[in-house]
Amino acid sequence: MNRNPIIILLFILLISTTGVNAQQIIAHRGYWKTEGSAQNSIAALMKADSIAVFGSEVDIWLSSDGVPVVNHDATVMLNGEKITVEETPLSTLRQVKLSNGETLPTVEEYLDAFTACNRTRLIIEFKTHSGKEREEELVRKVIKMVHERGLQEKVEYIAFGIHFVLLVRQLDPQAAVYYLNGDLSPGVLSAMGAAGSDYHYNVIYRRPEWVQAAHDLGQKVNVWTVNRPEDIGKMINLKVDFITTDEPLLVKEILQQQ
Repeated sequence: MNRNPIIILLFILLISTTGVNAQQIIAHRGYWKTEGSAQNSIAALMKADSIAVFGSEVDIWLSSDGVPVVNHDATVMLNGEKITVEETPLSTLRQVKLSNGETLPTVEEYLDAFTACNRTRLIIEFKTHSGKEREEELVRKVIKMVHERGLQEKVEYIAFGIHFVLLVRQLDPQAAVYYLNGDLSPGVLSAMGAAGSDYHYNVIYRRPEWVQAAHDLGQKVNVWTVNRPEDIGKMINLKVDFITTDEPLLVKEILQQQ
């Protein structure tokens, strides 16, 4: 009889720590809005880990000579000239400097740095290429790199293309992969084997019922890229699971105030 109050207290504490502020934060292109950082830089990855967000997102391409590299846009500037990443060999891409002075990194370098991260996951976005064969080559190489380093439990994948989602499911059935394009319902994503949706927040504004529908199917819902306080608050109230943002500390502050 004397144990019952203790059990009840522990149960209340469990609810209070797991049921409030359940949303997780993903730093968009890493935590780059801080000194010494830059979008998609290794510094941004390490700084995301330092503030203990759930995930740090990164964008990847395949160079013309088949090396996975990190960059968001399809093009980069080199010596005042715009060059296309997937049409350029690594030797040339290595001449590109990020705004913090880092050399444009390869995915191998990024993953090697990520092995030292203990508090954040890596959210890898496969960028849409000019052909399916190149996309398949990219996915195969990256998944192999992840497994060679034993990082598969700490890496998740996102993509705009259905082709990418199905390919990840084929090559690594245990991996979590999310769809970005915003046009498929939770039911369709469930049939595809996706872990859930990763949609622009305007999609969720239009279809808020998709959040509950996804949860009913055991899926997660992420929204991007949510930077304004009013949008952050609305996404929290809609009970999305993840908020991808350029302002991770602001989202943390708002979550703590809720």
